[in-house]
Amino acid sequence: MAALQFNLEKTDNSTKARSGKIVTDHGEILTPIFMPVGTVGSVKAVTQQQLADDVKAQIILGNTYHLYLRPGLEVLEKAGGLHQFNAWPKPVLTDSGGYQVFSLAGTRKIKEEGVTFQSHIDGSKHLFTPEYVMDIQRSIGGDIIMAFDECPPGGSEYNYAKKSMEMTHRWLDRCFNQYNATESKYGYTQNLFPIVQGGTYKDLRKQSCDYVSDKNATGNAIGGLSVGEPEEVMYEICDWCCDHLPQEKPRYLMGVGTPWNILEGISMGVDMFDCVMPTRNGRNAMLFTTKGIINIDNKNGSLIFPRLMKALTAP
Repeated sequence: MAALQFNLEKTDNSTKARSGKIVTDHGEILTPIFMPVGTVGSVKAVTQQQLADDVKAQIILGNTYHLYLRPGLEVLEKAGGLHQFNAWPKPVLTDSGGYQVFSLAGTRKIKEEGVTFQSHIDGSKHLFTPEYVMDIQRSIGGDIIMAFDECPPGGSEYNYAKKSMEMTHRWLDRCFNQYNATESKYGYTQNLFPIVQGGTYKDLRKQSCDYVSDKNATGNAIGGLSVGEPEEVMYEICDWCCDHLPQEKPRYLMGVGTPWNILEGISMGVDMFDCVMPTRNGRNAMLFTTKGIINIDNKNGSLIFPRLMKALTAP
């Protein structure tokens, strides 16, 4: 077993864009990389063979909140972890469930101890603490696991964003304590990435970047963006964070996004992206293509599809 390694291979002279290679025990990931989201262990409407052969995905995501509720940790552990459960031999990243908890504003309660929430499946109550989230992700078996954080809304006022960031930092300490006190499961290294928070305030983001960087983790994430703030603010804060995170570690912009968001992020020095949008929109008749966005619906799909194929295959 070996800890994740990142080799920075090339940088662009006119922007902050860069390319590199992440090495994990389940294989290499060439960056910049978009990571398809498999919420409950597989990417919806796409087979594993299509992911590997057609999409050429190098890594997929699993969602801690959803996998914890269903199929549950007992099933995943009996299978030997998510790689064995969903027959995916390449790297897997698991999020912490923090964003899902954020989105359940009506059924969750945040305390210093952690977050109490109700299952969207049966209404049962559960408690996620930083320690338990580390244990859950160990059992799921991601090659990259994420720290437990609070994700404040995009329009949060300064005092709320500051208190939220400070609690996220305290939770981060607890995550690392639990991570260091436990062993990786299933015979390969599980790498913990901390998450930068601080809302849309540069001084808070700088504090958070410094706090996260001091952990000397194998990679770092930028969270709390694309959650309601204007797009230009998202770009400004992302760019600011990239300037204050280590150059030699991969940077992961969480939950972003559209093709244009990704290109902007790459120009700022982001290495990793994820979003449910491509597969979710694809299941609802919207395609992101090299020719732009195309909508297909039942009424005129038979007319659009031949033109689409002709456009996409044109030289």
